[in-house]
Amino acid sequence: MSQSQKADRVADIVAKTLYAYRVRHSFGVPGGEVVTLIDALQAAGIAFNLTRHETSAAIMAAGASTITGNPELLVTTVGPGLANAVNGIADAVQERVPLIVISGIVDRATRARYTHQVIDHAQLLRPLVKASFEVEPESATSTVARAVAIATTEPMGPVHLDLSPAVAAMIAPNVSVATPPKRFTASASVTDPTVRALSERLRTADRPLIIAGMEAVRSCAGPALQHLAETIGAPIITTYKAKGIIPEDHPLSLGGAGLSPLADRVLLPLFEKADLVLAFGYDPIEMRLGWLDFVADPTRLIDISKTRPDHAMHHAGTWISAETRSILQALNGSIVERKIWAGSEPAEAKAELDRVFSTKAAWGPHAIVDHLNEAVGSDGLVTVDSGAHRILLSQKWRAAAPLCLLQSAGFCTMNAALPLAIGAKVAAPSRPVFAVMGDGGLEMGIGELATVRDLGLPLTIVLFQDRSLALIAMKQASAGLAPAGVALGETDFATVAFGFGGYGVNVETIDDFRNELEAAGRRKSFSLIACRFDASAYSGAF
Repeated sequence: MSQSQKADRVADIVAKTLYAYRVRHSFGVPGGEVVTLIDALQAAGIAFNLTRHETSAAIMAAGASTITGNPELLVTTVGPGLANAVNGIADAVQERVPLIVISGIVDRATRARYTHQVIDHAQLLRPLVKASFEVEPESATSTVARAVAIATTEPMGPVHLDLSPAVAAMIAPNVSVATPPKRFTASASVTDPTVRALSERLRTADRPLIIAGMEAVRSCAGPALQHLAETIGAPIITTYKAKGIIPEDHPLSLGGAGLSPLADRVLLPLFEKADLVLAFGYDPIEMRLGWLDFVADPTRLIDISKTRPDHAMHHAGTWISAETRSILQALNGSIVERKIWAGSEPAEAKAELDRVFSTKAAWGPHAIVDHLNEAVGSDGLVTVDSGAHRILLSQKWRAAAPLCLLQSAGFCTMNAALPLAIGAKVAAPSRPVFAVMGDGGLEMGIGELATVRDLGLPLTIVLFQDRSLALIAMKQASAGLAPAGVALGETDFATVAFGFGGYGVNVETIDDFRNELEAAGRRKSFSLIACRFDASAYSGAF
């Protein structure tokens, strides 16, 4: 029997089912327990990308998933491999990523006797994953199909599968492969009683306000949301991950909110004045404590989302279970243009946000964000790591489209920007991708520069090198405490980049930064631009 005629192994059925459910990219670090699976993935058309750490691999899969809109795959070996991935899997939980996790497991025949590297995978992940199953020969395709269905049901999240080497290599007793069902979404109509009631609330509101989140982005609700806002004159605020759902240069866009006290001082008073707040696909997991009960009167708040909120950050008087785009399209067919917000409060808020986040120095984090925003281009994608630079960038960034700024906004894990950028670039090779990081975050996962090199990805890494865990230092100072455990030594990142096969440079002026960004766009290898400034530049920044 030729190679092309070989009987399908269980691993082949697993891989073919994943492919049928649109999985195209896998990331991980191999071990002996998953070699058959990796072979099957490659044969099925799912590329396996070797990473340097399993948490980074999980976040790379998240980056790819954001670009493709499909579930993507993390592969780990037994025991320490899966344990290494816990932070990345936890990130997928709070970032609502439909991550499929497949881990090798010791064969059943020896599992009760053998202890080397053996831990209870399902128990380890129980607080994190939506479900955990072990793949069995007779039901492999059904188990994988079920895992994907659970992972992609809102709120999306990770699902774990254990696969033992013996089962993976076994000739499959059933060779049929499950395929996704045809999916239809029923649309709301102007005659729907819920739509009519919501339309009436809008007709009588004098100061309506809209806040939008990631679920609205996933439902491609941007055009319908913009139409509604323009018709009734309602300003729109978004979470960081929903930035760009309408272009942020639009007069009704008040940009993103989440972690900035400066922005809160401008935006939260608008909610106090609003007589109706519509929350479209909004998830407060991205917000700081200042957003607890951001609408004091629950009767003024209407939540519109597919799934019932599982938080107590606020209490909505009305929850409408609906697909965001559908309800918006129905609303747009039933409302008429009208004048609201008789005062100029939204316009004043927009002007005040521009003022408080304006750039006041020729060099430093503000100026770097400004020029990067100009240089990225309409097709560019930026990822940003946790830290002071993320809060400033998220507030200053002007997103022209959704999903052009990726970050860990719910879990806020460090060392997310580079893996997100790698995953995004793997999924969209022709798209310019920029990873914005602090020196602490890059040092935490610096081995992934080797992944960038080995995959041949011409990424641009913009490093905010302030030699400090600046955000924590600021929190210490605000508490009246002396700095402790936040100072970083000065790594020569330019030399490090060359050592990993890329290009590196240190810059300390905006002209040098501008020139290096332009040069990076022409380079076939990755570029690392280390922007050096003092952490004091963040004082009062957000």
